[in-house]
Amino acid sequence: MKAKFKRPRTLRDTPTHYCSGCGHGIVHRLIAEIVDELEIREKTIGIAPVGCAVLAYDYWDFDCSEAAHGRALAVATGIKRCRPDCIVFSYQGDGDLSAIGTAETIHTANRGENLTCIFVNNGVYGMTGGQMAPTTLIGQKTVTTPLGRDPQRGEGYPLYILEMLSVLKGVVYAERVCVSTPSDVLATKKAIKEAFINQLENKGFSIVEVLSPCPTIWRMKPPQAVRWIKEEMVKVFPLGRVK
Repeated sequence: MKAKFKRPRTLRDTPTHYCSGCGHGIVHRLIAEIVDELEIREKTIGIAPVGCAVLAYDYWDFDCSEAAHGRALAVATGIKRCRPDCIVFSYQGDGDLSAIGTAETIHTANRGENLTCIFVNNGVYGMTGGQMAPTTLIGQKTVTTPLGRDPQRGEGYPLYILEMLSVLKGVVYAERVCVSTPSDVLATKKAIKEAFINQLENKGFSIVEVLSPCPTIWRMKPPQAVRWIKEEMVKVFPLGRVK
């Protein structure tokens, strides 16, 4: 019988370190599928973040580099400028990209660096124990907002990274997707592939935000976490093309 579904060539056969129901594994696979389909494995370089995906390079069978917390896009910029023939992407969580890495994100986008950025947003600091992140929803409970995030207590509002970056001339593409259902996964793959194609065509800076479940930190079972994205998170962070 002919196989209709198999592991992508650029996805290593290795045990996962992610929690049950985590969305990182889905996004890792989609990136591997896209690299295979575009036949860019030999010139792809991924930049892993500090966060739950700090070991992303254990899963991808192409060149990867590590970066200090928040500096993935700075490292990606240096590599791309030294090796403009390579396809360079950063893979970052909401804490890495939109907190300690805010300056790197804004200025890389503003310069229009010909890079691809994959931004995985689960609304919390996952690796460090579940503190409030810039993208934590109003009312969402974390270890640093046990009563729920409240702007009246000085905890601020969720940060809309794509909407902020969309006003910059250097940004050519920004889209928000999720991985809650099979159709959502297909839409996510389409968006990430477009972001890579933009780089191949030297169009400038592309970013794809992926709303991803974090059942462990959210203290939910995986099916509940998936529903919470569709029922609550999408209300705050609408899906679709921002630019």
